[in-house]
Amino acid sequence: MPKNKSFSLKTFLFRSFRRLERFIFLLKSLLTPRQFIYVSCVLVGISSALAVIVLKTFAHWVFKSSQKLDDILHLPFSNSTLPIIGIVITAIIVKKVLDNSIEKGTSQIMYSVAKKRGIMPRKQMFAQIITSSFTVGMGGSAGLESPITITGAAFGSNYAQNYRLSYKDRTLLLACGVAAGIGAAFNAPIAGVLFAVEVVLAEISITAFIPIMISAATGALISTVVLNENILFSFKKVQFFDFHNLPYYILLGVLSGFVSINYARTFRKVEHYFSKLKFNYINKALFGAGILGVLIFFFPSLFGEGYESIKFLADNQSRELVQNTVFERFQDSSWILLIFVSLTMLIKVYATSLTLGAGGNGGNFAPSLFVGSYLGFSMASFLNLIGVTKLPVGNFTLVGMAGVLSGLFHAPLTAIFLIAEITGGYNLMIPLMIVSSVSFAISKRFEPYSFDIKNLADKGEVFTDNRDTNILNSIDVSKLIQVDFKAISLQPSLEELVEKIQQSDDDIFPVLDEKNRLLGLVLLDEIRPVVFSQFKVKYTSIKEIMQQPKEIIFYDETLETIMDKFDSSECKVLPVLKDGYFIGFINKQLILEKYRHRLKSMIIE
Repeated sequence: MPKNKSFSLKTFLFRSFRRLERFIFLLKSLLTPRQFIYVSCVLVGISSALAVIVLKTFAHWVFKSSQKLDDILHLPFSNSTLPIIGIVITAIIVKKVLDNSIEKGTSQIMYSVAKKRGIMPRKQMFAQIITSSFTVGMGGSAGLESPITITGAAFGSNYAQNYRLSYKDRTLLLACGVAAGIGAAFNAPIAGVLFAVEVVLAEISITAFIPIMISAATGALISTVVLNENILFSFKKVQFFDFHNLPYYILLGVLSGFVSINYARTFRKVEHYFSKLKFNYINKALFGAGILGVLIFFFPSLFGEGYESIKFLADNQSRELVQNTVFERFQDSSWILLIFVSLTMLIKVYATSLTLGAGGNGGNFAPSLFVGSYLGFSMASFLNLIGVTKLPVGNFTLVGMAGVLSGLFHAPLTAIFLIAEITGGYNLMIPLMIVSSVSFAISKRFEPYSFDIKNLADKGEVFTDNRDTNILNSIDVSKLIQVDFKAISLQPSLEELVEKIQQSDDDIFPVLDEKNRLLGLVLLDEIRPVVFSQFKVKYTSIKEIMQQPKEIIFYDETLETIMDKFDSSECKVLPVLKDGYFIGFINKQLILEKYRHRLKSMIIE
């Protein structure tokens, strides 16, 4: 009997989904393309919000359960065990269920936009929810926002694929899913919109903002209605901005910038270390998670996302962080608490990199907020303790989050409006702008790319903030090479050349040896007086009129480098070599035509 019920429920859900799908196809046939996009962005927003609800609810439930367990048993090591179990389970799921393939980090979204025309695998609609739930929900020191954005992007991409929408619309709905995910996770629709624009999309018109805003608002509305207020990350106690504290906010911006740089470089080092380990996936998970468990034993606030501890700091309740820890006896010492918070801030990057390197799934969005809040608290508390000034610790805790988020992800607008929205007002707008801007400027100076996309940007596999580079990197060089050339050999006379000229419309001819290696070029415009004289044709050799190319293009070079060679040589056509052998020409005019075509296709409207 239970089996029949299960079968009936499965059948009911399948039939309901098919009915909804047919209804949406009907809407597509009745509505204009723009109207259908508006309907679609709402549906994508709802899907992303539901994913957020599942993730947030599970993570919150596990965190609260572990806290109750600690209160009952008073076992400091209980929180250290759960992350190990969660990471091992995640590693097994990735290996056995997902075929050892899962996309981590928001960089994968940008890669899909840049190289896969906005297409994301269907499995990303559920893989991120399952894996990150076990990793972060059971205490892995990472964030849920990256899995949320990937899930939202996957919903938008696959929805567009299912209803056969164009590349532009597919990319737009992908961005809608991202915006809805961030909007739902923080109840911050403006931050969701800005994150999608700053981080995901390279080019966008003002009309594209409307669908993205609708999705972000939809996601935020649903999460607000369904999720408990305690699950959402928000603050109510915010003091007004005092302009006398302006120098200290500038100092916080400077510190945030350098902390962001340190975080990015340390994370990459640990990530590289784990990628080189020869352990099997279970041993690697146990090794990394074991070290993480030790860190959580001494610094319990490293457990999970860490949002609860941020709230403690913002409310100036740092003593709560050492409850049921080996440091509990020092809770009355302000200096010991300050050292504890500062050490936790510095160790957080190791905890997160261990979580992800060991095989867990999560992101660095929440850890950046964690580090920023701890930095702001530490700086303000230190200056207060030494008697230099009297700073509002809560304000600096909140503003610090924006500083590190801006420096790490190179997304200052997202950082500013995210903190402004979760604090329920704009009392801190000026310090948020100052700290985020200063941090971004410093981080950008030493790290040209955000740490999440640096590896891909170095390979030219993702969009950057340089539009020309983005467009050039998106063009396939191999398809630009003209291979229908008329080659000539190094003959003592020009008779062969004259014959080739008569059979071709080309005005440039490569001179090749018997192994197809380039010896030089013959330019028709420069030898016309010679080829139209029978006497000169007979007694002039190819070697006499042959020229060496001003520049040579190699097959594996980027289009950006190729365009630099065209500019320096002032040539319209250049030869291409592959492994030392001549394979054809590239025409500058053809590149410019492709550039114009790609520019038009990249602008999301």
